[in-house]
Amino acid sequence: MLSWFQALMPKEERFFDLFARHSQVIVTGAETLQRLLEGGNDVPRFCREIKQRENEADEITREVLLAVRRTFITPFDRGDIKDLINSMDDAIDQMHQTAKAITLFELRSFDPIMQQMGETIVQAAKLTAEAVPLLSSLGSQSSRLIGLTEDITRMEERSDDLYDEGLKNLFRMHGSSNPMAFIIGTEIYGNLERVADAFDDVANEIHGLVIEHV
Repeated sequence: MLSWFQALMPKEERFFDLFARHSQVIVTGAETLQRLLEGGNDVPRFCREIKQRENEADEITREVLLAVRRTFITPFDRGDIKDLINSMDDAIDQMHQTAKAITLFELRSFDPIMQQMGETIVQAAKLTAEAVPLLSSLGSQSSRLIGLTEDITRMEERSDDLYDEGLKNLFRMHGSSNPMAFIIGTEIYGNLERVADAFDDVANEIHGLVIEHV
């Protein structure tokens, strides 16, 4: 009887607005990270901007988690909502961790391969922002959602390849001559790769929602 009653109740649509807002913050953060990786005197400013975007995303995440507790009928399982917003939040958190490492080491220039990883991160962020609003029409948009999640995964795989190439170049350039430069470079590459991994987690969460509800 309860399941029948719940099926008739209007579902809270505010979640979709919050997901969309969060995804736009992620895009802004990724674009700021990309500009940061171009190097120069504006690096500290871009690091501060990423921190601001991370704060915005945290606030939206808190709104989602609060709404989960207060809303009687949610569009998806409560656990699925939490997993999705937390995976999205991990992406901007990892961007912030990258900016924190760059601030710590006072870096002002970056390897071209790091910049290429920044480009893949922007692409993954934009694909995420395209996918998230489609969740409100999951049934009719399932094929498009699957395609977008596959595209995000391809961006992560591209990032993996760049990560391996970047570490190899770092070792050739600094492995024996400048161990500290190698360690710092490895730290930045690792942070960038974790950003890409976070987007792959978002893709997996969206893919799982499609499989479960279609």
